[in-house]
Amino acid sequence: MTSTSRPLLNRRLAEFGTTIFAEMSALALRTGSINLGQGFPDTDGPEEVREAAVRALRDGRGNQYPPGPGVPELRTAVAAHQERRYGLSYDPDTEVLVTAGATEAIAAALLALLEPGDEVIAFEPYYDSYAACIAMAGGTRVPVTLRPSEGSFRLDLDELRAAVTDRTRLLLINTPHNPTGTVLTREELTAIAELAVERDLLVVTDEVYEHLVFDDAEHLPLATFPGMRERTVTIGSAGKTFSFTGWKVGWVTAPSALVTAVRSAKQFLTYVSSGPFQYAVAEALALPDSYFADFRADMLAKRDLLAAGLVEAGFEVFKPAGTYFITTDIRPLGAALSKEGDGFAFCRALPELAGVVAIPNAVFYDHREAGAPFVRFAFCKQTGVLEEAVRRLKSLAG
Repeated sequence: MTSTSRPLLNRRLAEFGTTIFAEMSALALRTGSINLGQGFPDTDGPEEVREAAVRALRDGRGNQYPPGPGVPELRTAVAAHQERRYGLSYDPDTEVLVTAGATEAIAAALLALLEPGDEVIAFEPYYDSYAACIAMAGGTRVPVTLRPSEGSFRLDLDELRAAVTDRTRLLLINTPHNPTGTVLTREELTAIAELAVERDLLVVTDEVYEHLVFDDAEHLPLATFPGMRERTVTIGSAGKTFSFTGWKVGWVTAPSALVTAVRSAKQFLTYVSSGPFQYAVAEALALPDSYFADFRADMLAKRDLLAAGLVEAGFEVFKPAGTYFITTDIRPLGAALSKEGDGFAFCRALPELAGVVAIPNAVFYDHREAGAPFVRFAFCKQTGVLEEAVRRLKSLAG
């Protein structure tokens, strides 16, 4: 027991307790509920990729510290992927950095690029590590809220422009967007790029759901827009695309000066990670286009299955254009069931009401009241699991 009266947790992190994911996953276990809260698949990815990891282990590749920037095979594969998919050319030796998942890439980028007091604009609701990483870097987060509009959540470009001040250092962009499923349009991205160039801002763009876009949506990396390659740190990840979230293999692509800066912070976080898995992900990135098309089609079918079930259960559904999350409005369920539009209370009651776990979107907002009635469900689960979840949720309509 410490004898000091001073708080043990430093003030930068005092607002961040145990994550909602830990709380809701524990609730799922305790109640035997179907966990549609945390975004991880319940099946493994491609067999040939798993075997590539086993082969690397047996061949002694990656069992000791891999190179600090990542194994050459993976850095080359990442560069080839960016070139093949988007026409973006990166030098694998100086412009690609392998990280312990996208979360470390975000942390390292913000720790490297921010000075205390710098403002960072991020679109709320946002992935919860954004706020924590900005705080750890001593930055000030400035949320710009995506608001419901005609069945999706959209960015107000005038609000974004008004948020930029002389203290703004960096834009933190996420598209496809977790948790809303919004995919920024060409027009929106053009406006963001023009603003970044005009105000000489750095951009960190989280594109981990790049291969999960649906219907008429198209993923357009911000680095492809005029004036953006030289100021953009692009973050990718193997976890979402290949369903190996536990491997924690992510990467950064950026001009060499930015990669060097990010690596300077990253080397004092994990230093290196995921040795054998890096070789496997290198092979995964070279899979034929049919893999990515089939993966997207499978997730699209699951999206439509869960979305239809949620509508039947009485939710208002914002059908996502990307990611594997569906945001819903609980208020149409009625005041009693929706707990007066309180997403926290609703999610804590839902396991008893229907045997399903979801996540309250308010945890992803600074302006908690703006997210209060919204709840997120994950559809990256087996079809049978989703069908059972839909069956259970339909009891709410009764």
